[in-house]
Amino acid sequence: QVQPVESGGGLVQAGGSLRLSCIASGPIFSRPIMGWFRQAPGKEREFVAAISWMGSRTLYADSVKGRFTISRDKAKNTMYLQMNNLKVEDTASYYCAQSRRSLSSMASAYDYWGQGTQVTVSS
Repeated sequence: QVQPVESGGGLVQAGGSLRLSCIASGPIFSRPIMGWFRQAPGKEREFVAAISWMGSRTLYADSVKGRFTISRDKAKNTMYLQMNNLKVEDTASYYCAQSRRSLSSMASAYDYWGQGTQVTVSS
């Protein structure tokens, strides 16, 4: 079963930083694109950022541009999301996802999902 695994969530004060990690799952052809999504209580899942595994192209949601950085370490089979200057509205469960398609912000383009890791930002 292909399922990426996230870690690194936690509680942080507004203005602080966290780094999420996602260990990729399955062969490379099952994950040319990897991304982060988040979902707050009562809200729909929303795109955060995505990266191409081989070429390192990136895509960001406007709400996180300049604050979040997505990266990957091919040797460690791991994707990261460095989150700086966190805001209360960043509070959500963050999900790692893998796509067999091209770089996209659409959740429907992603085939495999992790279980999520909770990020809570206090004021």
